[in-house]
Amino acid sequence: MIKKDLVSILDIRNDFSEIVNMGLKFKRSRYQTSPLVEGRSMGMIFEKSSTRTRVSLETAMYQLGGNALYLNPSDMQMGRGETVEDTSRVLSGMLDIITYRAFSHENVVKLAKYSSVPVINALDNQEHPLQMIADFMTIAEKKGEFQGKKFSYVGDGNNMVNSLVLTCAMTGMDISIGTPKNHMPDQSFIEKAKKIARETGSTVTLTDKPGEAVESADIIYTDVWVSMGEEKQREEKEKDLRPFQVNSELVKNAKKDYIFMHCLPAHRGLEVTDEVADSINSVIFQEAENRLHSAKAAIVYLLSN
Repeated sequence: MIKKDLVSILDIRNDFSEIVNMGLKFKRSRYQTSPLVEGRSMGMIFEKSSTRTRVSLETAMYQLGGNALYLNPSDMQMGRGETVEDTSRVLSGMLDIITYRAFSHENVVKLAKYSSVPVINALDNQEHPLQMIADFMTIAEKKGEFQGKKFSYVGDGNNMVNSLVLTCAMTGMDISIGTPKNHMPDQSFIEKAKKIARETGSTVTLTDKPGEAVESADIIYTDVWVSMGEEKQREEKEKDLRPFQVNSELVKNAKKDYIFMHCLPAHRGLEVTDEVADSINSVIFQEAENRLHSAKAAIVYLLSN
């Protein structure tokens, strides 16, 4: 049997709905173990700091009956010059599954290529596929079907947008992206999403007008303006993105029963105001909790293959 990886959200395109439903089942049976995971070990390589991803993955393995090992590159030979390829071969000879939070998408691809066990992308500079499972679990809980809903993203055209636009297209959800002209998403991801959207009957729209982006939206989503590794661009980005703040005025353009989402951590007062983040429309903490159950679904799915 050929092993499966979760490097891009497209890796699970055909099984995405099944994985989302699996996550929802795990949520209903929080402490259910899995014979596929019992006695197995997961290595977690983290080049970037993490709260939700690290805690959810470690807890998921523990509750499923397995074990997780946190691996800081500075404590590994990887931090002293060992190649990603060699690290992959060594770890996959000892572990059953590997997760990797990396600065470089290229390194995640290399790790998966040379690993004999499944690899999960726990966020890199291009995508965050694990977050997508949790996000769409949350949308399923609050909005039911994906088809025909309008998903609006406002903010920086970053790695989250890359994954979101692909996932919306995959699930038949219309997506409208509002970003400044000089912070638009990676065009290659937009083109991939538009191609998929033509197959699923959904639409992909880009605009530099935030009010237009959230017009009649069912879901409004934002993310930090300055991603990890972009600290030198902080002043420029905060100036350019100020008009794209999700605040009480902006959300008036959405449907009355819209939900507000954010993958967290939130920089309150920048990309979103307290008034929106703490409103009755906000589902950010339900979304965060779903990281645990989505992690279980991803782990079981990959180990079952």
